[in-house]
Amino acid sequence: MDRIFTLGEARALMPAIVEDARAVVAARADLAEIAFDRETSGGSALGGIPEIKGLEARIEEVLTGWSGRGIEVKGIAPILIDFPAVVEGVSIRLCWLEGEPELGWFHRTDLGFAGRRPLA
Repeated sequence: MDRIFTLGEARALMPAIVEDARAVVAARADLAEIAFDRETSGGSALGGIPEIKGLEARIEEVLTGWSGRGIEVKGIAPILIDFPAVVEGVSIRLCWLEGEPELGWFHRTDLGFAGRRPLA
C-alpha cells in the first residue's frame, strides 16, 4: 500500500526536502553547463564524463530517497513533488514546486497539477 501523509507529516519533511532540492538544483545546473560547454567548445571546466556520472548519481540518490519515503516525484526541472493524502475521504496530493517557500498547495489526485489549490 502506498503511504498516506498527514499535512503535519508532509510539512515536517519539508526542511530535508528543501535541502535535498538545493543539491538537485546545483547538480542539474552543473550538468547543463557541462553539456553546453562540451557541445560548444569540446570540454568544460566543471569536468567530463566522470563528473557527469557523479552528478547524475547524486540526483538519482535524492529522487530514490524521496520515492522510498512515499513521496511522488513528478518533475525535476523544476522539481515538483506530491505527498499522497486523504481529506474527507477524497484522495489528494499535497503539492510542492521548486521555489515555493513552504508546502502550501494541494490538488485532487484525479485532477493533477491543473487542479492545484492553496491549502486553507
